[in-house]
Amino acid sequence: MAEKTLEQTIRFAAMVAAKQGWVVNPEQDFIETVLAGLVTNYNRHGYYLCPCRDSEGSRQLDATVICPCGYARPDIEEFGHCFCALFLSSAFAASGRSPAGIPDRRVN
Repeated sequence: MAEKTLEQTIRFAAMVAAKQGWVVNPEQDFIETVLAGLVTNYNRHGYYLCPCRDSEGSRQLDATVICPCGYARPDIEEFGHCFCALFLSSAFAASGRSPAGIPDRRVN
């Protein structure tokens, strides 16, 4: 498995946001931490596991939390951002508000 770099992961996040009509969180320091977590998880597990959640130990069990996770769309629709706040709705981004904690939809 080829390891991912931070630059590749930045491009990945930008492509996901563009495709989904979302915005990548503009808070640079915060987002670098989230993206670094995605890089670490990709290089550890072989997929972009959400850095804000624990692995269940296999791609199959982690499927709902591979970025962009299965909960991102409903979270963004309801709260304006996803659980880890990597992706924002364009309206939320334009509001100038900062992401806040939201309930985790993942049920273990």
